Amino acid sequence: MATHEVRNQVPPLVDYDAADYPALTEALLRAGARHVLEELHRVGRMAGSAEAMQWGDLAEAHPPQLKTHDRYGNRIDEVDYDPAYHRLLRQAVEFGLGGTAWTDPLPNPHLARAAKLSVWGQTDAGHGCPISMTYGVVPALRHNAALASQYEPLLTSTNYEPGLRDPLSKRGLLAGMSMTEKQGGSDVRANTTTAVSQSDGSYLITGHKWFTSAPMCDVFLVLAQAPAGLSCFFVPRVLPDGSRNTFALQRLKDKLGNRSNASSEVEYDNTVGWLVGEEGRGVATIADMVNMTRLDCTIGSASAMRIGVTLAAHHATYRCAFGATLIDQPLMRNVIADLAVEAEGATTVAMWLAGLVDKDGNEHADLLRRISLAISKYYVCKRAPIHVAEALECHGGNGYIEESRMPRLFRESPLMSIWEGTGNVAVLDVLRAMAKQPQALAVFLDEIKLGAGADARLDAAIAALEQQFTDFDTMQYRARRVVGEMAQVLQGSLLVRFGHPAVADAFCASRLGRDHGDVHGTLPVGTDIAAIIDRCTPKLS
Repeated sequence: MATHEVRNQVPPLVDYDAADYPALTEALLRAGARHVLEELHRVGRMAGSAEAMQWGDLAEAHPPQLKTHDRYGNRIDEVDYDPAYHRLLRQAVEFGLGGTAWTDPLPNPHLARAAKLSVWGQTDAGHGCPISMTYGVVPALRHNAALASQYEPLLTSTNYEPGLRDPLSKRGLLAGMSMTEKQGGSDVRANTTTAVSQSDGSYLITGHKWFTSAPMCDVFLVLAQAPAGLSCFFVPRVLPDGSRNTFALQRLKDKLGNRSNASSEVEYDNTVGWLVGEEGRGVATIADMVNMTRLDCTIGSASAMRIGVTLAAHHATYRCAFGATLIDQPLMRNVIADLAVEAEGATTVAMWLAGLVDKDGNEHADLLRRISLAISKYYVCKRAPIHVAEALECHGGNGYIEESRMPRLFRESPLMSIWEGTGNVAVLDVLRAMAKQPQALAVFLDEIKLGAGADARLDAAIAALEQQFTDFDTMQYRARRVVGEMAQVLQGSLLVRFGHPAVADAFCASRLGRDHGDVHGTLPVGTDIAAIIDRCTPKLS
């Protein structure tokens, strides 16, 4: 017998175009990448489909299992994944989200990839890890021309072939990195793993790595101490003769966030590798990979904000309380609009950074990307957990339930601020960029001044920011505040120049020159709330 009638529940946000988000499509149009729109919306429809969402649910619900030995006692060091994980990876590779952008002949390949990655990433965060590392490994591997000529065509392929076998016998490869050790963490120069050169030009690597994600990738870049110092090595899981390289998986990590992807501890014992770059230049060599994965961290955090506010706006549109839908309640409207403004600022700067990669080799663009990426990696990734927590709260108790998708998003949100260097590491990287390349600060200031004259609040914020650089003696102590202000002013300048007028006005009014407050939902009276909310509310067919 029915005891109650189910009502006032929000319809699931499913079978919609997840790419229907103006800040993404506008970024493509600004760059002259209209040709990407059709593909982006194809990715969006797949990402918003019930099928793809179920893949993500299954991959997360059935974590990978470590298999150290086969039934006969032979060491195999493999990880078994749910089939849904492989479906997600196959689709991501086919969409060109791995290394494909480095050889894509069409214009704006890195911006196109960034937009598609942002949209596809909402299906599942875990499989994005090997996708991101495969993207990042290409420029680093080019420090060894011979290896790059053999492996780059496979790393940039749109073919996904799981399973361990000779990498050169496969149609496509995934790559990982193995840097962190117990005693050092981000301080990789404290690494104790060693590499001994052999007469055939290879090295034998011995040591323990504390974090090696996606251990079923085909190849890895590994940091180890060679005679000339910390160096970077190319390590395949399977050697050219078909034999297994020594790559002993000690255990899988039990993580706060995504469960779909395996993160492992690896023991190297006379493991064969080949030098990439020069001996003693390992950090500089692998930095080419890290900078690309840092870009993906920024994209990932911006995507979390977009997903969070989209889900919150959808929920508020259908849920009623106190005699009206939530979206019509003034307080909720302020919160949703404020979340939308921050998500657009983060998305705009992430796409702008990806566009700078398309100018790789242009000295000005490279310098601007060098400092602006470190600034944005710090700030955008640091803001994501705060943003997602507020978006979760917009759902009330429903947001605390796994089926809402918000808990998974919330657990994942701190990761990007930790991966590829914590907040302090990112801030110190900004200071390092200014110290090693003094023109970097001038290039950055010139960029933000391109928005000068359009909004008095932006002008005042630029002037105030410049004053922060008059005292370098206390800069490291003040660095978090200074870098945060750099990030805010950069986003403000980009929004004033390129963003929707209502979003730009709200950003400048709330983030520049005034205390935004401790929480979201403090936009000033007079903000064009309706236009902002409309941009973040998903359109169901």
